[in-house]
Amino acid sequence: MPGSAAKLLITERQQAVLRHIVAAPTSPVRLVQRAEIILRAFAKEENQTIAAAIALDPTAVGLWRRRWVKAWPKLIQIECTATQAAFRRAIEDVLSDRPRSGHPGKFTPEQITQLLALACEPPERSGRPITHWTYQELADEAKNRGLVESISAAQVGRYLREADLRPHKSRYWLNAKEKDPQQFQQKVEAVCDAYREAPRLYEEENTHTVCTDEMTGLQALERIAATLPMKPGQTECREFEYQRHGTTTLIGNFHVVTGQLLAPTLGPTRTEAVFVQHVAQTVATDPEASWVFVVDNLNIHASAGLVEWTAKTCGLEQDLGKKRQARRAAFAGQPAGLPGGARPSHPLRVLAEAYVVAEPDRDRLRHDHAEGRPAGQLHVRNRPEGETAAVHRLLQ
Repeated sequence: MPGSAAKLLITERQQAVLRHIVAAPTSPVRLVQRAEIILRAFAKEENQTIAAAIALDPTAVGLWRRRWVKAWPKLIQIECTATQAAFRRAIEDVLSDRPRSGHPGKFTPEQITQLLALACEPPERSGRPITHWTYQELADEAKNRGLVESISAAQVGRYLREADLRPHKSRYWLNAKEKDPQQFQQKVEAVCDAYREAPRLYEEENTHTVCTDEMTGLQALERIAATLPMKPGQTECREFEYQRHGTTTLIGNFHVVTGQLLAPTLGPTRTEAVFVQHVAQTVATDPEASWVFVVDNLNIHASAGLVEWTAKTCGLEQDLGKKRQARRAAFAGQPAGLPGGARPSHPLRVLAEAYVVAEPDRDRLRHDHAEGRPAGQLHVRNRPEGETAAVHRLLQ
């Protein structure tokens, strides 16, 4: 009846927030309706008039008026102590629906746990010819195993999203082969030191630090028809069919200071000779400078040919020794199967200015020099499996 509606009050800040909710295009419809109820009620409009204006039942209008009156003292306290964002959230909370209990859950926690465990199993274990689960496949398998009597694919998806499980996705990762955390930490620090010193070496000592790697199996494709150029009303048209011309290998150098790609090599393979030629053409771009190459543990990155080329480039003429064949293979003039840790009589020697960054015993470099050993010789021990990286520094 007239005069029975709840009398409410609004401060200037509350009125500004309510008007912003009404005007914002991203505000939910229910919040816009309820904010407009409060603004119209403050303008002394009757419930029937408000209900007709916003297409809502008069009973609902009265409900939200009473809820505002009840929450108003608490809003005043928040307005005086909280930030603008917290104050807005408090008003939105007053105008939002209270949590509802809803229908009782159809599935027990044990069933949900079993369903999530099923999603973590590979599909081939269930005899399904797929590589990744889909919601429908999981729902069918759960019913086949008797985990549930019936469940929809949409419900399976909701449970997986709540558990943050995404069986339909995958990504690549690299399994670290280094099992000694301390040794691995030393290798990481050594490689990071090389990158950290790169800007200073580049500016002060004319030293280029490059990260070198290969990309193999690149397909050389040629379209069987020319591309049609763009014209008004039509985008560029590219021929779908193509002709294969085998594969090629790209060897590139990323300059860690300037960010440039230096002297890339394209060829059919990545053999020892190809890599030596690649290093040579890279150094030739600035022969008066020093070079630091950061590479991985591929055998061609520490080959005898590379050592010989480095010695020749640096003008070293002493004997470099014999090439180490394999971890358990024989050295020249010695039987196969040397015991682990045994050092050959004539090991391969590398320049003293060539640093193997991943070598765990880095202090050995300084120790060799401290004993007065020749500057052109450095013993390189058999590096452990799964070594992180190696850096060869070639000084002119």
